[in-house]
Amino acid sequence: MIERLYLAKPRGFCAGVVMAIEAVKRTARELKEGELVVYHAIVHNDTVVERLSQEHGVRFVEDLAELPIQGSKPDTVVFSAHGVSPAVRQQAAELGLATVDATCPLVTKVHSEAKKYAREGYHILLIGDSTTHQEVIGTRGEAPEATTVVMVVGNRQHDPALADPRTVAVPDPDRVVVLTQTTLSVDDVAKTIELLKARFPKLVVPPSDDLCYATKNRQDAVKAIAPQVELFVVVTSDYSSNGMRLLELAQELMGNARRVESLADLDPAWLKGITSVGVTSAASTPDDLVQEIKAYFVDHNPNLTVIEEGEWEDIVFRPAKRMPALGR
Repeated sequence: MIERLYLAKPRGFCAGVVMAIEAVKRTARELKEGELVVYHAIVHNDTVVERLSQEHGVRFVEDLAELPIQGSKPDTVVFSAHGVSPAVRQQAAELGLATVDATCPLVTKVHSEAKKYAREGYHILLIGDSTTHQEVIGTRGEAPEATTVVMVVGNRQHDPALADPRTVAVPDPDRVVVLTQTTLSVDDVAKTIELLKARFPKLVVPPSDDLCYATKNRQDAVKAIAPQVELFVVVTSDYSSNGMRLLELAQELMGNARRVESLADLDPAWLKGITSVGVTSAASTPDDLVQEIKAYFVDHNPNLTVIEEGEWEDIVFRPAKRMPALGR
């Protein structure tokens, strides 16, 4: 029987995810069905994407070239929370689309840094977990000729296009800056930056950390709970970078972590001989999925003690505005 259930705080939606999802819902209400598309998954969670598709008639595309040139071409595109490159913005303008930029402000900050340092003649070493992650693609797109994507220490993606921080080459070792995908492991990023500093003594590290507060806070909550539990359940889609980092962290700390998309994936066999369980969720996971798991444990364990420690975040980002197409 499970005696103790630890629910991580914070968990679930961060401010950037809330802003992005609300931008899609609000715009869908304002437009007729078929007039709205979202570039890429608005956030990396299958349940969120499915609900927006089914309940709001939203269409998701991976390439604006998928849109018909005539006939049912949509009116508006929402850019996902992960950000987009200038090339995608230009493509939207050429198609005559109104836009809603739902990029997380913390990702926008990294884009701004990339443009700034590229203008100043620096080569950018962008730490990422994959060259195909949308956030990496968008940030690199700000200065593609001046950016090399570097593998984060502990990377498990095995992307051959990632440069090794121990051997990466740059045009001028005295003009190098490091930027970071916002959703990586805090500890792994620190180790990666130390390797880069050893290779490039004049490496510039921007004074403001690129890793987002939500990434750090959720990892800290896992670190606090892991020593107290025998099983850790992480509710996340497998393509969520921040969610998979939580899973890896829990596995490293206590050796028995499992990923579920929802309660349907929870295997009762995992619970055999277990008396304490920790549960957390990615910054893109709806909390009702966690509440269903909590209800399952409560229903099946009459003497269960549910423990929530930590603090909820109180950060709110301003709503994303719809911008008319150029020329309208």
